[in-house]
Amino acid sequence: MRVAVFGGSFNPPHVSHVLAVTYVLSVAEVERVVVVPVFAHPFVKELASYDERVAMCELAMGWIPAVEISRIEQSLEPPSLTLRTLEGLEAAHPEWSMRLVVGADVLDDSHNWHAWESVVSKAPPILLGRAGVARPDVPSPVLPEISSTRIRELLSVRDSASRDELARLVPRAVLAHIFDHDLYP
Repeated sequence: MRVAVFGGSFNPPHVSHVLAVTYVLSVAEVERVVVVPVFAHPFVKELASYDERVAMCELAMGWIPAVEISRIEQSLEPPSLTLRTLEGLEAAHPEWSMRLVVGADVLDDSHNWHAWESVVSKAPPILLGRAGVARPDVPSPVLPEISSTRIRELLSVRDSASRDELARLVPRAVLAHIFDHDLYP
């Protein structure tokens, strides 16, 4: 089975994440996309709880046919490293042929990743262009310029203007979950 692995903080997941998944399923030669929320961020970013981020990923992308939300990183030794995640998935699913979904913005940080060349060898990247990130080695942008950082900034304000902008950036079920559980106050 050909599987695209889409990892990230998803803090919170937003519309560009949903678009990335549907884009990959539409154009890449894969049968499934496995979304992998990071368990213990290697760069020690402050994140909403793992369970909340998994729940939000389920709400944002779990309803899409051929998309699976994986908790594999919860069972791996911290910190979460992409190579360990791929090795864990490979051990659990030896029948999988994996590709790694990578946004153009991530390539600028690939030198900071643990064993990037091994990651690329194990799961050749599917590169996604992103608005606001110009690189000659990636395709033209297919994803809008949306960041979880900006979303968290808007959530800290919580006025009517920020709610209007959030409604365009965050899947409505995720936004309702954030407000219902008072996340990102």
